[in-house]
Amino acid sequence: MWKQPEYLARKISKRLPTTIIKAVIGRGGQGTVYKGVLLDNKEVAIKKSIISDEKQVEQFINELVILSQINHDNVVKLLGCCLETKFPILVYEFITNGTLYDHIHERRGSSMSWERRLKIAVEAAQAVTYLHSSDIVHRDIKSTNILVDDNYTAKVADFGASRLIPLGKPHLSTRLEGTVGYIDPEYFQSNQLTKKSDVYSFGVVLAELLTGEEVISSERTIEDKNLARYVISWTNDVPRVVDKRLSKDGKIDMLKKFAMLVKDCLSVKGEDRPTMKQVAKELKSLSTIEKHPSIDTDASTRVSEGAHNQIVPSKTEKDALVGSSGSSSTLGFESMSYKQ
Repeated sequence: MWKQPEYLARKISKRLPTTIIKAVIGRGGQGTVYKGVLLDNKEVAIKKSIISDEKQVEQFINELVILSQINHDNVVKLLGCCLETKFPILVYEFITNGTLYDHIHERRGSSMSWERRLKIAVEAAQAVTYLHSSDIVHRDIKSTNILVDDNYTAKVADFGASRLIPLGKPHLSTRLEGTVGYIDPEYFQSNQLTKKSDVYSFGVVLAELLTGEEVISSERTIEDKNLARYVISWTNDVPRVVDKRLSKDGKIDMLKKFAMLVKDCLSVKGEDRPTMKQVAKELKSLSTIEKHPSIDTDASTRVSEGAHNQIVPSKTEKDALVGSSGSSSTLGFESMSYKQ
């Protein structure tokens, strides 16, 4: 059971305004994130929350309660909290190497290899599988909420929008929340949140890894402006959509298998999507083949056969939500990355 280190509350409450703050590394509607250095020289990310309405109170409590119950190598760790200050504070492990979004879209100055993309996909899938085993739905999976450390280990972050599905229930009826381009169309239509909603969002992240494309882009045609629609439209012509930085590696058969998994995750109906456990298993299988090419690629069992063409409301989503592919109604933890 998680327990807050005793020293954190004392040091944070007394020293937050002065010695432990090193830099502001992000601001958002839910608060400000700082890089902090504790007196023992431990680097941390400090989220100073703004609590101005009922929704923000709910998000803060959600994040605190959920992160205090989970412990996984690929989930960002909550180290402590302080409720004695004017603004509630959450303290996390500090992740040094930015977000998955940064690396896919070269915000870090170099392109990411296929091996690293697949490694991060496997680890992030295992983290979400772990959440689902405890009936937790993340509800805002996106590439800016997957942090990356110096060893390219994935860390799923930002649990302000997360929800616990009631025991024995297939879904939770709740207001729409998430990020444009990543939202499950079934959840969008019904307001019924399920674990398969996370599968859809994760499928969009996989599409980013495959294509290197932005989730919403005006540089594509109107029909293909949404990445999910774009990938589904061209699944039968994978070389057309694959990130050109990857296609030259001669891994087209592997990329085709990956593309079919993406297509399955992006099925319109949740019942046609694989579970996150199946997604993690398939990605692990592809990773094994990548490391050991002598393995018969046909031995990799696909999680499901076929998927339906994806139609995602785009303008309506924009009208309903504030944000873009890099932002949402919660403070994105892309702000927890910092480079000196």
